[in-house]
Amino acid sequence: MASGGTSHNLPLALLLLCLAFSSSVGGEAARRFWIENDTFMKNGAPFQIVGGDVHYFRIVPEYWKDRLLRAKALGLNTIQTYVPWNLHEPEPQRWEFKGFADIESYLRLAQELDMLVMLRIGPYICGEWDLGGFPPWLLTIEPALKLRSSDSTYLSLVERWWGALLPKVAPLLYNNGGPIIMVQIENEFGSFGDDKNYLHYLVQLARRYLGNNVVLYTTDGGAMGNLKNGSIPQDDVFTAVDFETGSNPWPIFRLQKKYNLPGKSAPLSSEFYTGWLTHWGESIATTDATSTAKALKTILCRNASAVLYMAHGGTNFGFYNGANTGQDESNYKADLTSYDYDAPIKEDGDVHNSKYKALRRVIHECTGSPLHPLPSDIEKANYGLVKLQKVASLFDIIDNISDPLKGAVSEHPLYMEQIGQMFGFLLYMSEYQGKLSSSVLSIPKVHDRAQVFLSCSTDGVRNRRYAGVIERWSSKTLEIPNLRCSSNISLYILVENMGRVNYGPYIFDRKGILSPIQIDGITLRHWKMYPLTFNSLDNLPKIQLITQMPDVRASKVSIIHGHSEKKLQESSFYSNEPEFYEGHFHIDSESEIKDTFISFRGWNKGVAFVNNFNIGRFWPARGPQCALYVPAPILRPGDNTIVIFELHGPNPEVTVNLVADPDFTCGPKQ
Repeated sequence: MASGGTSHNLPLALLLLCLAFSSSVGGEAARRFWIENDTFMKNGAPFQIVGGDVHYFRIVPEYWKDRLLRAKALGLNTIQTYVPWNLHEPEPQRWEFKGFADIESYLRLAQELDMLVMLRIGPYICGEWDLGGFPPWLLTIEPALKLRSSDSTYLSLVERWWGALLPKVAPLLYNNGGPIIMVQIENEFGSFGDDKNYLHYLVQLARRYLGNNVVLYTTDGGAMGNLKNGSIPQDDVFTAVDFETGSNPWPIFRLQKKYNLPGKSAPLSSEFYTGWLTHWGESIATTDATSTAKALKTILCRNASAVLYMAHGGTNFGFYNGANTGQDESNYKADLTSYDYDAPIKEDGDVHNSKYKALRRVIHECTGSPLHPLPSDIEKANYGLVKLQKVASLFDIIDNISDPLKGAVSEHPLYMEQIGQMFGFLLYMSEYQGKLSSSVLSIPKVHDRAQVFLSCSTDGVRNRRYAGVIERWSSKTLEIPNLRCSSNISLYILVENMGRVNYGPYIFDRKGILSPIQIDGITLRHWKMYPLTFNSLDNLPKIQLITQMPDVRASKVSIIHGHSEKKLQESSFYSNEPEFYEGHFHIDSESEIKDTFISFRGWNKGVAFVNNFNIGRFWPARGPQCALYVPAPILRPGDNTIVIFELHGPNPEVTVNLVADPDFTCGPKQ
């Protein structure tokens, strides 16, 4: 009986075992993303990508979830983000994956919110980000690297970088249970070069770590030349396109099909522009909400896919903004601190605007996605006027705020990266004999902006004078006066790195003085170089710093209080002399901590720090940005400190205004 019972139950047990096994296999097979019949397929069903770029490195980590929820409420099902190499490897083999650089947490958060991810791993990203995402130490390697090419030294460094990054990414691929459905190789390479061996190498390297099942893709402008140079369908890499918002997308999607394998050309605009970037000295770029929504509708309502660039722009905190050039590298234009991009989710997270509402309606109409309630805007505070005091002149404390380990003496000027100064400012100093009533100073190649000062002793009193500015984009000569001194004249040149070029043929953008310096045709020699470091707020209580962006040791301020008030009064200060200012404001309680903006109206040009955090560059004298965004997580209950490094002179009242609703634009063009 026992043997009979076992025999009777065996087929049922086998059946259940087979069902369990098939269910398990079926479950694994079902979680899959691929392309067939010119359609994206997810888990066996057609899938339309309605995505948006939201860059983790442009948002304080405390706000990642908030911004992703706002993107989801817009109707997006996918987030796209670049991965900037320079953020994660600020120095050779010093890896950063915490704070702003905690990409794994960001990707997992997207998955928790039921959003998919398109990951743009570069190694070049563009993105209006310093050096297009390349670490600036690449510029120090000799012989000089050929970036974005098959240069063997460059490729070995890419391999080392991806060897650190991609093992972190692989477990988060969609087929492995994560949110990542697609991984982009390079970025718009077709508008840069035609080195197919370079692209083939990147594909092989990516597949070594990510396997053969992930959908790799390229993005190029929707023109034949770009797609011919940038696409690699023979490597089974999907070709996506981007194009101007006003363009008719469907002829471009038909062209896209020619550069994909048969059946593998799901129509996708991987950068659908919701706005545009802005440089200093321009008017804020804006695009009309109605026309932008109408253009998106022509894509989504015909079942094509699109990724909004940007869904949320964010902020170029610290010194990470990029720059562009025109026909030559001297036609230089640096990007603003704000990367608002006129996106539907504003820099401060605002969604109660016409563009967000118009795009949300179109996405709902075309895809049937539910209309989630509009999120509330984040509360903002008016903390009012803050009176600042001058702490010191740069020249009075230069020995205290220059890094002695990076300082250098050289026969000729060295470029910034050569002495390890990757961001910020470098002060050059030499001497000459002033014999004529005036002289002509020539710096043929300065990157990017040089302030010139003269100093010497007259009757035992040190006399210092501002001589003017030499800029990369304007005149390279400057008439300087003779101070009529008994001693040699000291020449000081403070050079600001305003952001490296991130797009085009001139991305190999070293900073500082890149040519000999002459006075009246005679080359000056014997230079001392003082790299400015902003390492600690020495005058404040020792506190635990708010989380900083990795490598932005350039994001902290060092001010040394070693000078008496009498000495400060006796010094010869001029309005164009770089100076440090400090102010304080009080927040009563945790509940009173809110986002705010600092208005710099009336100031000239410089960098601002709040509680040791570099909130970015200001330049209201040039415009158009007049206020810098201060996210609440940077603030704290009690005393909060603002430090300003002003290059030319404060506003007459020596105040800044912390406001909830800033008058954002200023400058001569406004």
